[in-house]
Formats: sequence, C-alpha cells, structure tokens
Amino acid sequence: MGEKIIKREALKEKVQALKRAGKKIVFTNGCFDFLHVGHVRYLKAARAHGDVLVVGLNSDGSVRQIKGPGHPIVPEDERAEVLASLACVDFVTVFDEPDPAMIIGILMPDVLVKGADWAEDAIVGRDIVQEAGGRVVRIPLTEGVSTTGMIEKILARYAD
Repeated sequence: MGEKIIKREALKEKVQALKRAGKKIVFTNGCFDFLHVGHVRYLKAARAHGDVLVVGLNSDGSVRQIKGPGHPIVPEDERAEVLASLACVDFVTVFDEPDPAMIIGILMPDVLVKGADWAEDAIVGRDIVQEAGGRVVRIPLTEGVSTTGMIEKILARYAD
C-alpha cells in the first residue's frame, strides 16, 4: 500500500478508492504515547473488524491540550513511525484538533473503534458514522496495562 503515514487529504483519496474496491474501513484514534501490549492488542482487535485500519494520531499539540504540559513523552513523528510499523495498521494520519470529529467526517469509516472505557454516547464521531450506516465498536482494554502505569513503574524503580 505504499507509505503508511499520510496526510488527511491524500488519505481521503486512498480510503475512497479502497471503499470503491469493496474494502471495509476501520478507524480508531488516540495518543499512543509509549506503545505497550495493551495498545497492540487493541489495534489488532480493531483491525479484525474490517479490511483496512486507519489510526488517527493526536499531534503533540493536541496531546498537550488534552493531557496537559509534559505530554506527550514521545514526539508525534516517532509515535507515528512506531504505529506504522505494526502489521495490523494500514495508515496513520496525524491530527491537530483536540478530537477526531473532523477526520472522521472526511474519511467516513465503516467502523469506528474505541476502548470500552469510553461510554458509547461519549465516543466522538459516533453520530457521523452511524448516520452514514456504519457501526461503533467498543473494545475491552487489557487489564493492568497503561502508559501512566508504565511511567509510574519507571519512576518507582529508578527515581532516587
């Protein structure tokens, strides 16, 4: 499929072509700072709901808006590269907005995936996808695994 990290306008064209070819497009989004096994399991499960998995990645500025100063730990270009290296991820696009509503509206995925920690009525883009005949899937999270937990463990183990 060529380059996996792609700007939204080029991605829109690719997604439209894939849909015309009968492919089911799955979209998910997140910060994906410090990629861990919970992220990998989540992304594999998301990919299982369609033929093509598109990951919307919050830009550094977007992450700071959501999580505050000191975030993210890993810069967006590196986070994008790590995500793109996963076999289950077909495309990664970085977005600057605090939520993915705009990119979801542009791509019009068949399936929108979020973690089960999100209430269905709180999932951004749910209305856009469902009104277009798509569906929303909530995937259970891996217990005991989180970026915050990893950071806390590192600090506890290596702080003076």
